[in-house]
Amino acid sequence: MEQRTLGRTGVSVSALGLGCMGMSEFYGAGDDTASIATIHRAIDLGITFLDTADIYGPFTNERLLGRAIADRRGRVMVATKFGNVRDDSGKFLGINGKPDYVKQACDASLQRLGVETIDLYYQHRVDPTVPIEDTVGAMAELVTAGKVRHLGLSEAGPDTIRRASQVHAIAALQTEYSLWTRDPEEEILPLCRELGIGFVAYSPLGRGFLTGRFRSIDDLPAADWRRQSPRFQGDNFAKNLELVAHVEALASRKRCTAAQLALAWILRRGTDIVPIPGSKTIERLEENARAVDVAKTLTDEEMRKIDALFPAGSAAGTRYAEAGMKTLNR
Repeated sequence: MEQRTLGRTGVSVSALGLGCMGMSEFYGAGDDTASIATIHRAIDLGITFLDTADIYGPFTNERLLGRAIADRRGRVMVATKFGNVRDDSGKFLGINGKPDYVKQACDASLQRLGVETIDLYYQHRVDPTVPIEDTVGAMAELVTAGKVRHLGLSEAGPDTIRRASQVHAIAALQTEYSLWTRDPEEEILPLCRELGIGFVAYSPLGRGFLTGRFRSIDDLPAADWRRQSPRFQGDNFAKNLELVAHVEALASRKRCTAAQLALAWILRRGTDIVPIPGSKTIERLEENARAVDVAKTLTDEEMRKIDALFPAGSAAGTRYAEAGMKTLNR
């Protein structure tokens, strides 16, 4: 597996990571046995950058990942997050970036993961009521204490990123990025490159939509969170299927799957970008892993053609419902 460096930190991670969220929540029922087998297969394939968060489950995804890596800790880089707060029932309680909470959340994640140190610790969402300097200052103390190796931000805006990086080196910014979410290209990606911050792309397959597996809302499990996503609803669904048709046509000509082409496009956007597609099965994991090879065959002309077919703003619908959009720091 190709390796990439997160910004100027010197931290080496696999070119493709593995998002573990869907193994525990949001995308239908989970299967811990299958999920652990998938994580083990990922490690065997060289995919060693594993992503979770305390609220996934809630709280169960970190435990799942901890069990999976218990005898493989030295072979993986674990990233987790704090800041989105939920109770045991799953109720969303808001965003918390207060220094005391940062330390409390870190200790809880360490216990659930069963590790002594978190490799990359993100603030999941920026707390608008707490100066970013205070939050990152508390995160920096975790580095000094040896509980965390590197710091990251998720869905942070340009001003927040600049201010945070003046407090402590930021290894990575995690933000949604895919063929149907190209917003980061205008300001965020250039800023990350200016400051030497790695870019981690979550939902690089458009929450599965860009794979072509979904032809109607009925293809999603009844309890699937995506049924509430604006891009999966009504006329938006139909319009976004037209984008998928373009992906499938291009993929057919490249003799690869739509998912592989969508991931390959991101990989070719820069060696400082690391996509973290979620995979719940070994089959999907292995399919996604082959995108690294597809990326090596994409020509500049093919990249221009893809860019022209998927200009920024081409997806129908916002990427979250109104409440979710309000949590994004811009």
